[in-house]
Amino acid sequence: MRIKDELFGKEVLDAEIQIVGKVSDVIFDKASFEITDLVIKKSGFSEQIKASENIVPMELVKVIGDKVLLKGEDDI
Repeated sequence: MRIKDELFGKEVLDAEIQIVGKVSDVIFDKASFEITDLVIKKSGFSEQIKASENIVPMELVKVIGDKVLLKGEDDI
């Protein structure tokens, strides 16, 4: 998978299918080259007010497809 082409810009949804933001970057382990975290940039009105980012560990990602779906409390 090419990270820039396949992952950057994907919408991120929480367990209630609410848009959290979009993937703007990734953090990876230099030794194993595995992605450890996604950097999520908030979208919508909150993005216009204040540029903000959240770091989401890959352990909280349920599925990556057309969109990124995060796990809910029942999944953890």
